[in-house]
Amino acid sequence: MSDATRAVIDAPRAIPGDDIYDITIIGAGPTGQFAAFYAGLRGARTQVIDALEEPGGALTAIYPEKYIYDVIGFPRVLAKDFVAHCDIQARQADPTIRLKEQVLELEVLPDGLIRLGTTKGDRWSRTVIVCAGVGAFEPKRLDVPGLRELEGKGVHYFAKHVEDFRDRHVVIVGGGDSAVDWAVTLEPIAAQVTLIHRSKFRAHEATVRQLEASTVDVNYPGYEIVSILDGGEDGRLKGVTFKGPDGEERAIPADDLIVAIGFIADLGPMKRWGFTLQRNQIVVDKTTMETGIPGVYAAGDVAAYPAKFKLIVTGAAEAVTAVNHAVTYYDPKARLDPGHSTNIMEKREKAETSAAAAED
Repeated sequence: MSDATRAVIDAPRAIPGDDIYDITIIGAGPTGQFAAFYAGLRGARTQVIDALEEPGGALTAIYPEKYIYDVIGFPRVLAKDFVAHCDIQARQADPTIRLKEQVLELEVLPDGLIRLGTTKGDRWSRTVIVCAGVGAFEPKRLDVPGLRELEGKGVHYFAKHVEDFRDRHVVIVGGGDSAVDWAVTLEPIAAQVTLIHRSKFRAHEATVRQLEASTVDVNYPGYEIVSILDGGEDGRLKGVTFKGPDGEERAIPADDLIVAIGFIADLGPMKRWGFTLQRNQIVVDKTTMETGIPGVYAAGDVAAYPAKFKLIVTGAAEAVTAVNHAVTYYDPKARLDPGHSTNIMEKREKAETSAAAAED
């Protein structure tokens, strides 16, 4: 960016409704939360924008009471508790957090400033980090007659609270992490858990071994639900019938059916912002996390590059990379590597102490 362009950006502006942020983070999931924390550590004035009503992304919206086993510092931790810790960490530098607000437009102005058109007006930023996860998500639904009518009446796609299933007969459909995790989690409290899957498991091997050693009635591969039974007057789910690869059908009672066969992800308006996309992800430079748009970066599950691993810990590392390069983008004099967090905080505390002494 030229000195002339930077001078225009740094010059006073008449911006209705708000002022200019150094870094805007789109998405308040764990990656976005950590990006907000680290941006604050670097002294960036930061705002976070998310369409959901709570921070945490999919962890909050889909499985807050699911255990997570692959984040640093926790042998295992409930998703909702992990999100709570991420939120506390993110708020240390007092970022502006805007929930229930969706970003619809992204426009880089001729002087390099970025305008974000949202459902609540225009937001302005020197740089942007997209931490949108998989974007908007809708659950995949089973093609079983009468199933849609029982959604919310025993049929679940977002099974949030473990206690809702205490002493109940629960049927789970699916073979990915969510299905297997729910089966293992509910086994100690439900009256009976039955898992039905038509293919091989795609979950973590350790969790699958835990499932196979449990009392869960596991039916795979080649098993699928063929019909459901409702309760007539109360209109709630009462049972399911499923069949195996030999075509033999089996009917069992069911108070609850959890359908965990995946989600249809959609980047929504982001598809029109000019990114290079690859399978619903934004292609980035793996060294800088920069997208094809100057000053715009991406981190977490939404970012795509060769040999990518979709893990929370990976997203945290990408967030650090994105923040550091964003800082040097809007402030070329800044160091790319600021050093250890301890040193950063010690320098900040000394500066604050000196400033306070000068005022006295």
